[in-house]
Amino acid sequence: MYFVRTAGEQDLGKVRDLLVETWHAAYDRHFGAAKVDELIDLLLSPAKLRARLAKPHSEFLVADNGEDIGGMGYAVMSEQMTKTVLLHMLYVRPSLQRNGIGRDIFAELETCFPDAEVMRLDVEPENAEAIAFYEAHGFAEVGRNENAGPGQSGIPALVFEKRLATQ
Repeated sequence: MYFVRTAGEQDLGKVRDLLVETWHAAYDRHFGAAKVDELIDLLLSPAKLRARLAKPHSEFLVADNGEDIGGMGYAVMSEQMTKTVLLHMLYVRPSLQRNGIGRDIFAELETCFPDAEVMRLDVEPENAEAIAFYEAHGFAEVGRNENAGPGQSGIPALVFEKRLATQ
């Protein structure tokens, strides 16, 4: 059984291992393993994960069974959009998907930002599993971003939003 809790510094190695595994499983077929490795090095370095852990107005969660991290989620209040929380990461180890871990992490993230009215995220257009998950949890497509990665990446993403229940 996995329990959702706030991540700590001691979790970052296991979180990075989980992210490397899930990114390759989700994105290699779309971008190739070399591009995925490049993005992992750029976006998921231990220093970048540590910075996310310390960022104000954010929540970094893990699903932990006492031995392993089965999933993780990271969201932060937007600095540009009023009352909007940005869901940057929600990943579950491929062998554990469809067991409720993603649902549990997402449910916890929804409650972590009492002032937020909207949750927003980017999702890779070919990632049908993720799109289905987000649609099943109340998200709807509201746009498209042609440079979802760092800089002028040329990596497209669909933009999804969900209205959050007001407290």
